Amino acid sequence: MAKVFNGRSATDEYMSTHSLTFSTPEMTLKKFALWLGEQVNAPGKGQVPRLMVYVEEKGEKSDFEVAPDVNDTFRPTGAVADMYGDMPAAATSAEHSTPPQLTPLNRETLEPESKFCVSCGQRLKANAKFCNKCGSIQ
Repeated sequence: MAKVFNGRSATDEYMSTHSLTFSTPEMTLKKFALWLGEQVNAPGKGQVPRLMVYVEEKGEKSDFEVAPDVNDTFRPTGAVADMYGDMPAAATSAEHSTPPQLTPLNRETLEPESKFCVSCGQRLKANAKFCNKCGSIQ
C-alpha cells in the first residue's frame, strides 16, 4: 500500500476557505504551508497535522497512477470562476476568450486617451468602436 498526499484536494479546500485579497504568491504559499501544519482532529487518530488528513492509501497502483497531477489546463476557481462563469477548461483557452478592453490613459494627464468620430467629429474614447452621437463605425 502506497501512501500519497492528495495535494489537489488540499489546495481546493484551502482556496475555497481563504481570501487571496492583498496576497502575493509567496505569502499565499507560506500561509498554505502553515495551514497544512495546523493541528486538527482526525477521525480515529486524534490531533494530527492537517497534512495527514490528505494522505490517502493507493494500494498496488502503478507509478503512472500515483504520479503527481501536472495538467496545466486553465481551470478557473474562486473569483476567477465568477468572471469566466461555468465555461469548460477548453473554452477558456486564449484562442476562445477575449481579454477585457481597457481604456488607454494619457501618461501626462492620466486622463483617458481620446479620438474623434470619423463622421461627425464627436470626441470618443480611444478604444470606441462606434460613435455615441451618430452611431457610425470607427
